[in-house]
Amino acid sequence: MQELAIPHLRAGRDLFAQAQTGTGKTGAFALPILERVAGRASAPFALVIVPTRELCAQVAAEFQTLGRGRSARVVALYGGVGYRDQEAALRRGVHVAVATPGRLIDLVARRSLDLSKVRVLVLDEADRLLDLGFAPDIARIVALLSGPRQTALFSATLTADVRTIAKRYTTDPAMVAVHPERPTVEAIDQAWIEVREVDKVTALHELLGRSGVERTLVFRRTKHGADKLVKALDRLGRPARALHGNVGQRERERVLEGFRRGTIPTLVATNLAARGLHVDDIGHVVNFDLPENADTYVHRVGRTGRAGRRGIAYTFVNEMQRKDFEDIRRLAKVPFRREPLTLRGGAPDHATAVRTPRVTGARRVHPSAARRARGRR
Repeated sequence: MQELAIPHLRAGRDLFAQAQTGTGKTGAFALPILERVAGRASAPFALVIVPTRELCAQVAAEFQTLGRGRSARVVALYGGVGYRDQEAALRRGVHVAVATPGRLIDLVARRSLDLSKVRVLVLDEADRLLDLGFAPDIARIVALLSGPRQTALFSATLTADVRTIAKRYTTDPAMVAVHPERPTVEAIDQAWIEVREVDKVTALHELLGRSGVERTLVFRRTKHGADKLVKALDRLGRPARALHGNVGQRERERVLEGFRRGTIPTLVATNLAARGLHVDDIGHVVNFDLPENADTYVHRVGRTGRAGRRGIAYTFVNEMQRKDFEDIRRLAKVPFRREPLTLRGGAPDHATAVRTPRVTGARRVHPSAARRARGRR
């Protein structure tokens, strides 16, 4: 992606890029921006809009790392934390602002952020921005920008909505893509496991106990499901933490830092973490709940197998999901292999209720009545 995108951005052209995960996308727009850093920082000349707090912090950190030799001043602007530190950084002057839409609009309304000098606009993870309903906010932000502007839009998928905003906010853009017909990363070994819903926790317990499994990201569809699974794993002696929209920003940062350091070996997340989460050496991704569609599958498993490293992705398929799974397999064009799994005893499923066989035509007997009957016998 850097080889394709950087020449166009250096030349000042607008850009519309399809960039799959692990293709060096952030460097593709960060390096040309940093080459333009010169002089004392004041109001930002470059603005990068991202969909999530985690991605905001990570993109800003990469800018700071790449721009250290040029004394680039970069600020991350996102919600869930107080305004004081961010406003203080803006007052000291910045070259590049990386922001989530809501916090950016708030800071403009508070007259803490001056967008009058922005000459480069990057919409990162454009499809995710639209998925999260940020289209009206993007329109408001773009309306605040004045003067000549170079715009770059990066998206993992090219939906009709993404094409619409690309047409609206770019002028005669160069178009580049990295393997758009192959949405998955070759470095990922992708397997599916047929498992009853009632046995999923036991199956995950076994996977986490395998040799070489050290840092694992597990996906659930709901916040409640993520919390419930963390408690079940804890009871089985497998430390894990949850990451989802109800987790406060400070706690999110602590959890992610623990996951990066390896003190938290298993992270259970909702789709919030499917994009923008970059932690080195995530060896395994587990789709505990089947993804909603092929795009979600691609973004989930893309958290492993990054930067040339190998990774393994497991997808649980319960007794009711074979058709949905086949649709994902077909649309994602994934060469799944089937993973055998032997469920050992001694690992009870604490996350699900014990199922009692239903006997048609039989009268249910209360356990205490049964004990009294046995006593009489």
